[in-house]
Amino acid sequence: MGATTPGWRSLADPEAKGRAMRSRLGRWALAVLSAVLVAAPAANAVLDGPATAGPAAVPIGTAAWRADPRHLPDPATATPAAVHAALAGAPRSLATRYPGVVGELDGAPIALRYQANRAAMAAAGAPYAGWHGRYLLFDPRGDGRVAQVFGDLSTADRIAVLVPGVDDRLANFRRGLGGKAYRSPAVQAANLYRASGARIAVIAWLGYATPRGVGIDAARERLAATGAVALRRFVAGLTAVRPHATIALLGHSYGSTVLGLAARYLPRQVTDIALFGSPGVGVGTASALHTPARVWAGQSTKDWIRYVPGLRLFGFGHGRKPADPAFGARIFPTADVGDHDHYLAPGTDSLAALARIALGPGHFAPARTALAASGGGAA
Repeated sequence: MGATTPGWRSLADPEAKGRAMRSRLGRWALAVLSAVLVAAPAANAVLDGPATAGPAAVPIGTAAWRADPRHLPDPATATPAAVHAALAGAPRSLATRYPGVVGELDGAPIALRYQANRAAMAAAGAPYAGWHGRYLLFDPRGDGRVAQVFGDLSTADRIAVLVPGVDDRLANFRRGLGGKAYRSPAVQAANLYRASGARIAVIAWLGYATPRGVGIDAARERLAATGAVALRRFVAGLTAVRPHATIALLGHSYGSTVLGLAARYLPRQVTDIALFGSPGVGVGTASALHTPARVWAGQSTKDWIRYVPGLRLFGFGHGRKPADPAFGARIFPTADVGDHDHYLAPGTDSLAALARIALGPGHFAPARTALAASGGGAA
């Protein structure tokens, strides 16, 4: 859940800040509960049970792509594996003719997607035309979607994907929410890449519509469910183009909820899932995620997310938080994390731990540990 409110940030005294947060979150929880009670019972059929995903947006230029006489793979129906098979050796002209389709076509050759997204960003104009780097996704519509790659994805034998949360969108993807670089998914992914080493590729994946603020959407799974579907397809695309690479998925805040909903459907190449600053992932235990991947969790004692109740009621809330010892995740250290947005800050133990998780098996394997033993914070 990407940011505190200006009122919270303005309080210098930690105790006063904590009291203000508890008060605001309490009023927020009461408002959510009131909304549920007012809507019941007519809305209960909608609110009960797991959230369902909304329809995916059709890529820009899809109509022309479908009309192409070469019978190109349909972006809405072709699997990433089918896309990879169909477009292996495809001419580079496809990227410039259909940049909106090729740029986000999971399973398409890596270099072709880079070229397509560079063309799409140039066409979008400032500021995107001036962004440097390599991109596997760029869609400027609405709040926007984007995925930036750090490292050499074409040769990496390990891939880490960072999934951000509330209030992250295309406009602040690089500069950070409120102009604060430490809140930028791109900056956080770059920090992780530098801490991990050259054999890895790190991707900052903002491939879904995030909630706006700590409100009703953040308390529900609707947007996370849509994001989970998109993430599953994105990961399938990675395994199509890099079948021998293994993958770590790292979810911050509401991004961890996206991971929780996607977990059971992910391929076996995903060996590690890290959930940090998490409001909950829709289940009460790590085993309920039904994934063979190792599940990690971290939560700072200074993170305001600790005041969010680990509850689920009428479709609101995300249940027990992964950093709760009862959840059963492997806990990584967070004692020196200053707040909700600094888990990937340079020099922190949490960044070092997440870098080892990103690197994969053999780099970090602590036992299942209570929060108090690791410096984490109980909710």
